[in-house]
Amino acid sequence: MKLADLPDVMVIEHESFSLPWSEEAFHNELTHNHFARYQIMEMGGKPIGYAGMWTILDEAHITNIAVRSAYRGRHLGEQLLSRMMDWAAELGMVRMTLEVRVSNTVARALYEKMGFAPAGVRKGYYSDNHEDAIIMWCELPGSQSETGEGSESLW
Repeated sequence: MKLADLPDVMVIEHESFSLPWSEEAFHNELTHNHFARYQIMEMGGKPIGYAGMWTILDEAHITNIAVRSAYRGRHLGEQLLSRMMDWAAELGMVRMTLEVRVSNTVARALYEKMGFAPAGVRKGYYSDNHEDAIIMWCELPGSQSETGEGSESLW
């Protein structure tokens, strides 16, 4: 992800989340947070999804994953997560974590499919409705193979 991607990222962010991050937050992530790593997924040269993580010591923390609403249902979120897991492993991370809304059954199913397991709850984590977040963790394999399914044209 580059600063030039932020206008498109903001469209995706607002389509995807009831508590979207601000453009300033993404700007700070890209320019000041040396733990932050962000990936853009493109189709036809246009950003259609993104994912971010923080890499601290040997752990990666997924900050966000989102896909434009018009492109959902095509396993693109799975490809984004798989790429982030691969990238984290390449960077020497051994575990990955994330938080997900209790009500977000689609995301929870994806995370479980990708090897994440619930490890706890953050009560009232989301400030818009005080919904709880499930904390999930997975162990990262030393070397994961890429999905290959169209990934060369999306990154």
